[in-house]
Amino acid sequence: MIKFNSSPEPTIGVEIELQLVNKNNLNLNNISSKVLADVNKEFSDNIKCELIESMIEINTNICSNIEEVEKDIRKTLNHLNEILINYETEINCTSLHPFAIGKNQIITDNLRYKRIMKDLQMVGKRFISQGLHVHIGISNPEDAIKVNNALRVYLPLLLSLSTSSPFFEGEDTGLHSYRTKLFEALPLAGMPDYLNNWNHFENLTEHLEGAGIINSVKDLWWDVRPHPGFGTVEIRVCDIPINFKEIIALVALIQALVVTLIKLDPYQDTHIQILQSNKWQAARYGLEGVFVDPKTFKKLSMRKAIENLYILVEPAIVSLGLKKYFNILEEILNTDTGSDKQRKLYANSNSFEHMLKTLKEQFYQ
Repeated sequence: MIKFNSSPEPTIGVEIELQLVNKNNLNLNNISSKVLADVNKEFSDNIKCELIESMIEINTNICSNIEEVEKDIRKTLNHLNEILINYETEINCTSLHPFAIGKNQIITDNLRYKRIMKDLQMVGKRFISQGLHVHIGISNPEDAIKVNNALRVYLPLLLSLSTSSPFFEGEDTGLHSYRTKLFEALPLAGMPDYLNNWNHFENLTEHLEGAGIINSVKDLWWDVRPHPGFGTVEIRVCDIPINFKEIIALVALIQALVVTLIKLDPYQDTHIQILQSNKWQAARYGLEGVFVDPKTFKKLSMRKAIENLYILVEPAIVSLGLKKYFNILEEILNTDTGSDKQRKLYANSNSFEHMLKTLKEQFYQ
């Protein structure tokens, strides 16, 4: 049996994977082990290693509301930036570095990561991407399954709002989220299947473990998954928005959506081809994509589908006091995502270095 450690509803936990870039040449800097050695004990649970030495992860504590999330992330980022000054290094929040080469990165000295890389080979060497993971507390395992199933419908909308990875190894990929396609190359990654109930999830994971396919639930790299240890549903589909306030606003949307879905009747199984097609539209075209409603099979613009999502979660927005954050999301909907802004900056300068410097300057604006 897999124990689900129930959480008070709807607590929030956020994980942000960050790139470490050399301040002078703006290439990825393989120094995370040095940085982690300088982290104060107070932040030992908040700043952690990642797969490669040029990445680092920051985690919030368990937060009761979005205001706590914002304060928590700011505090951790401030401490991290104080350390990075000593190494002439900065953080970068695009979900793919625009010109770094995957094979030049150094694998973190960690047994789990070394095991993963031994298995992945070239697929792993190309995997130099960063994402935003959001945990929302759920009170019982059956609700976790209900929410996990329902969220699959809305994952493409969350992705389209967050796209920030158009460039890879010096080329424009033509996609708004090339990170999505790199991630889908991993085993057991991407859109999950429908789960009938908690017992179905338990049986699936136990069979996968018994067959040696996974070591634990952590090896299920789904776009959304129940997290038994934390008592949450973890949303993993998003790129990292390039601006701090947009990160917080996206977390607010996810919290409001989960709170809404808990109260609704369970969603019926939706053919996964429709879900995957919608996700492709988000990754390829961002906000200009097409969304097929899984219930009615009607085509909508991605923007119209997001507007419908806002209407769905409006009661939760009011009850949770999130209106100011949704004003930020409406700005994105009416203007550009991070991928659009990167392309415009690069087109105006023909310089990835200029693009990254500008994004850094605008991060807290």
